[in-house]
Amino acid sequence: MKLSRRSVLASAAAVAASAAPAQAAPPGGGRRLRTGFERLADDGYALLDGRRVGIVTNPTGVTRDVRHIVDVLHADPRVDLRAVFGPEHGFRGTAQAGGSEGRYDDPATGLPVYDTYLKSGQPLADVFTASGVDTVVFDIQDVGARFYTYIWTLYDCMEAAALAGKRFVVLDRPNPVTGRAALGPVLHPEFATFVGREPIAQAHGMTVAELARLFNGEFLSTPVPLETVTMTGWKRTEFFDASGLPWVPPSPNMPTADTALVYSGTCLFEGTNLSEGRGTTRPFELLGADGLDGRWAEAANALELPGVRFREAYFAPTFSKFQGRTIGGVQIHVHDRAAFDPVRTGIGLLVTAKRVWSGFAWRSDNWIDKLTGSTRVRTAIDAGAGPDEVVAGWQDELAAFRRVRERYLLYR
Repeated sequence: MKLSRRSVLASAAAVAASAAPAQAAPPGGGRRLRTGFERLADDGYALLDGRRVGIVTNPTGVTRDVRHIVDVLHADPRVDLRAVFGPEHGFRGTAQAGGSEGRYDDPATGLPVYDTYLKSGQPLADVFTASGVDTVVFDIQDVGARFYTYIWTLYDCMEAAALAGKRFVVLDRPNPVTGRAALGPVLHPEFATFVGREPIAQAHGMTVAELARLFNGEFLSTPVPLETVTMTGWKRTEFFDASGLPWVPPSPNMPTADTALVYSGTCLFEGTNLSEGRGTTRPFELLGADGLDGRWAEAANALELPGVRFREAYFAPTFSKFQGRTIGGVQIHVHDRAAFDPVRTGIGLLVTAKRVWSGFAWRSDNWIDKLTGSTRVRTAIDAGAGPDEVVAGWQDELAAFRRVRERYLLYR
């Protein structure tokens, strides 16, 4: 009898599953979060039965025992997996920010891997058509910020699937920084880019399945045939460490769930001449520049922002801004996650950095406007506004977005 690699893998997976010890019940009265993929598998992949499947994913698409779902699906004879679609940083996550892995055949499975990065509309629809799939599945761990590009990969893939006549399935995962509330400014349409296609809040407070419903219901001119596989056992108030899931860095500069906690605020420093901590072991938690000193931490602490303290810090980035140079700045220490507001904190840090350091400057391309979604934050800070005044400027638009958002929430 001739054995294919696929059948060998399927047999091995079945043996491993039967031999695995029973897992202890989780804390919290036995409640256990199950991701969209876990629920899809529990149902024997019935949603994919008879379909030619392609999957948009990256290194975060893993099972609880850290097997990649592409390997799992490829080994299972119940699923006809035909293609993989890689986002920014690539399917296997080898590319830095602003890069991807291109088109190649995956060495582990032999599956064709197509590059979606910076493709949208008809060109991306043509990729889906060329792949031969009829169903596109999305499973990527998001971090809850408007300018994290995976949610716009989701948007672009939904739009392209509609153009190509494909069915779209989203497998849900938790928002690692909770889904309690939307925070921050709302994007103005004239500032739409790949770090913000549509008018949502800077910290959206939604899961990817909820966002997919929002995109389909509010923004896509032609809605895609959409199915979402929800989680069970997730509460909107929970941070990632309550999930029991392994943290896999969604991108090279998102090493921990602590990074995600601050990212929706401190990523704004990408729009300045300060380092946002790339090239350190604590990106987006370490911020600084040549010429900054302990006065910044002192000024930031004086704001008495809830849930956070700032430590005077010195570091030498190994790449990106100030590569190889020792610079001064702050490290962010969140001591009360429930009280912490990442966007207000990011604004407070921008305001105080500009006040204590004469070298402060925005990037010459006004990238800060793309990140915040309008000119409002930049011009207010330049005019001398304090954090409370800056934050007050977006409250009406945020309230309107929250009302729209409420219609698409799947969890309570």
